[in-house]
Amino acid sequence: MEYALVTGGSRGIGRAICQKLAYNGFSIIVNYKSNEMAALETKKMIEDEGGRVELLQFDVSDGTAVDVAIEKWQQAHPEDYISVLVNNAGIRKDTMMIFMQDEDWQDVINTNLFGFFYITRRVLKDMLTHRYGRIINVASLSGLKGLPGQVNYSAAKAALIGATKSLAQEVGARKVTVNAVAPGFIATDMTEDLDEANLKKMIPVGRFGRPEEVASLVNFLASREAAYITGEVVSINGGLYT
Repeated sequence: MEYALVTGGSRGIGRAICQKLAYNGFSIIVNYKSNEMAALETKKMIEDEGGRVELLQFDVSDGTAVDVAIEKWQQAHPEDYISVLVNNAGIRKDTMMIFMQDEDWQDVINTNLFGFFYITRRVLKDMLTHRYGRIINVASLSGLKGLPGQVNYSAAKAALIGATKSLAQEVGARKVTVNAVAPGFIATDMTEDLDEANLKKMIPVGRFGRPEEVASLVNFLASREAAYITGEVVSINGGLYT
């Protein structure tokens, strides 16, 4: 059986991705760090629609925890493998750089960038062995154009985009594709502290995006129909930045 692992899958964009992939037949592994209640809610939503889902708790920024969790899952599923990986887990700690503390920088880099490295390295071997895989990295508008107050977040997401392009060239011959999606302002709990009324005036379509719209894009990139797309960064921002 082929599984799709979505990091940070218990809420927001991650939850929408889990639901969309499950609807299209994937067995889902929902990774979460600490919010078990939200993870259980996501699990119930998927099961209520007839989907197959498991929860897997670990902190993506902790390389040892990642190794232990994935090895344990693989031992419990000797005939299965993770054919789709969505690196969605991410955090923001916004502040102007002159006021930024060491932990503000380190925590954002560790989760958004090191998390990609730890988990992707761990599941890539099986994809290469099976000569098939889909890796989708959730980047950001911030990683393309930079945003004030987000030097840490922009740096992490820009690095993720570079890693996406490099890894795609390493593994393409084995039919593993690596792409990134770069959402703009999406209405989730991660953006609820933003001034939506003013920000949406800057967006040509006049609104924030919906998690389900990002999920539909990820779902296509995770499909077999997307086999000739790799190393790409697909923006989904309502025309805010092109």
